Amino acid sequence: MKSHSDSTHEQAVLALARQRSLLRARDLAEHQLPTVVLSRLVIAGKLERVARGVYSLPGSALSEHRSLAEVALRVPRGVVCLLSALRVHGIGTQAPFEVWLAIPHRTPVPRLDQPAIHAVRMSGPALTEGIDQILVDGVEVSVFNAAKTVADCFKYRNKIGLDVALEALRDGWTGRKLTMDALWHYATIDRVANIMRPYLESVTA
Repeated sequence: MKSHSDSTHEQAVLALARQRSLLRARDLAEHQLPTVVLSRLVIAGKLERVARGVYSLPGSALSEHRSLAEVALRVPRGVVCLLSALRVHGIGTQAPFEVWLAIPHRTPVPRLDQPAIHAVRMSGPALTEGIDQILVDGVEVSVFNAAKTVADCFKYRNKIGLDVALEALRDGWTGRKLTMDALWHYATIDRVANIMRPYLESVTA
């Protein structure tokens, strides 16, 4: 039989889950709530385990970018990049099944069962410049802005294909999601200004 404190803890955890679409075990610790309550609520069908250490209310309305929120909770130093960032900005036609994530050099590649991560190592200004913070299901997610993402597509064209980089540039430009000044700025940071120059000239011709 459940004690009064057990019921109180469960109500408190469910109240937290209603406040934020994705709930972590550490969120409970911040509120001095025992994490064992999570397991009991999952067994009772009142919570769902959506990833290791991440929970949500059953059937809760979650955005199409939920996987980005899950990764942000698990890899706080990562920045959503390349194909996943294009998707966030509504540029191009890529629909990656993995989360493309920039991580610092020498940082171990996170081992997540779900969602899958495609890690790209960056350093210096290439990792720290051009980051936007967006809110996904109540979670702050770091993602490179549109211009930085397009420059990255040219830098990592051998990984994703030059055709993807060109599509991103054309689509971002015609959709007015990029400025030429911003593109030049990030092309210089990524050291691809000479590679991008003829393509930048062609879209503005």
